[in-house]
Amino acid sequence: FLSPSFPPNFWNFCRGLKEAGATPLAIDATPYEALGPALRANLAEYYRVADLHDRDALVRALGWLTHRHGKLDRLDSMNEYWLETEAALRDDFNIAGLRGADMPRIKRKSEMKRCFVEAGVAVARGRVCRTAAELRAFVAEVGFPVVAKPDVGVGAAATFKLHDEAEATAYLAAKPPLDYIVEEFVSGDMFSYDGLTDREGRVLFDASIQYGGGVMETVNDDSEMWYSLSRVIPPDLLELGRKVVRAFDVRERFFHFEFFRRPDGRLVALEVNMRPPGGLTVDMWNYQNDVDMYRAWGDLLVTGTIRARATRPYQVTWVGRKDRFRYAFGPAEVRARFGHLLVHHERVSDVFARAIGNEGFILRSPDPEPILEAAAFIHQKA
Repeated sequence: FLSPSFPPNFWNFCRGLKEAGATPLAIDATPYEALGPALRANLAEYYRVADLHDRDALVRALGWLTHRHGKLDRLDSMNEYWLETEAALRDDFNIAGLRGADMPRIKRKSEMKRCFVEAGVAVARGRVCRTAAELRAFVAEVGFPVVAKPDVGVGAAATFKLHDEAEATAYLAAKPPLDYIVEEFVSGDMFSYDGLTDREGRVLFDASIQYGGGVMETVNDDSEMWYSLSRVIPPDLLELGRKVVRAFDVRERFFHFEFFRRPDGRLVALEVNMRPPGGLTVDMWNYQNDVDMYRAWGDLLVTGTIRARATRPYQVTWVGRKDRFRYAFGPAEVRARFGHLLVHHERVSDVFARAIGNEGFILRSPDPEPILEAAAFIHQKA
């Protein structure tokens, strides 16, 4: 497991591996004594490198672990940032899973779009625009507004919404020296289809997020974020999500697919991610279904299947708060009034804070109305 200490909750994947009977080995740049006792207790061996970006150091680390424990069966981090690193190391050590040849279609948004189209899945029109002339030609086809985002990128960072020619000119002057894909702006609500597949690509567990506002707007405007795990996945989203699983041949992996639902009800695919949803969503799956998806992943790797089931008896909602706002009620007052709904509260790592908040509350209830009341209370300003 690469980088088990970050994000902070990902040490649980090593716990799940150990509980399932695997031998969890880890590589990270964090000093061993700083890993935390729970993570240390669930590792068979730890190899520290100075920098996880140092490919030679990672190869030496895997060579050492192979010498000590025999051929490595799997390698993962569950982190979008390390997908290409993982793939290169799997190539080097002949480890099952996504390889270097798989990276373009799951890392480049332009390649994702091509795969969607080939599978008959509706997408927003878009293309990589490297010059001012290409950008203006595309805008002439679809009209303003358009959204420009890195063709390879994580989350909504460095994303631009262009409303007119002046903003397009400013974008061309300010954008980083990367390939950017420009897409027609699609209005509507954002949903996800998420889950875990077995080695044959069968979906063993699934879930769906409904976002209370766009992630791009949350990041760019530094606004508050809330999102909910729905108790029922709409049939058309379920059908389309399963179609995307087949189109991208997702095997023995978590996945996170994003869609817009247009005002006319039609679903449009946005992008695929070959990892669990971000933040504490895996923990939210556990709260929603009274399961342990960290252990389920361990079971999948060791036995080929899982016992956890997506029964969804609860709606579970993340309510994030930003430090730049002054709120009427503190955490103690939230607990006093809505402690029967509150299953988790924490400060968020600064790396994720712009997207999901500096502070987060996870609420759970069979009915959405009490959660809406609690969310309004949490977001009430002083």
